[in-house]
Amino acid sequence: MPATLQPSTDDIFKALADPTRREILALLRGGRRSVGDLATNFHVSRPAISKHLRVLREANLVTDRPEGTSRMCELNPEPLRRIDDWLEEYKAFWDRSLMRLKAHVESQA
Repeated sequence: MPATLQPSTDDIFKALADPTRREILALLRGGRRSVGDLATNFHVSRPAISKHLRVLREANLVTDRPEGTSRMCELNPEPLRRIDDWLEEYKAFWDRSLMRLKAHVESQA
């Protein structure tokens, strides 16, 4: 995906759907890590981790750059704000639903 295009919300959700990719993001919350370092945390091949990282880069959740002979990866939390905004509508729905349930239960007492 060219750097000028923003990933869609669907792209972000697809990237987050895989547990290995979520674990990679969790590892990157602790700071920058090399691809090799990330790969040592999984029981899959380094090429498999590289494929996961490609999906995360395409969703703009991870950035990477060469540093010496390694590629250093870093978490980009910005796309997660879009997911949080999307979830906010559901949080408001549940808050209203729970308030109605509370009012109903209290009216029955």
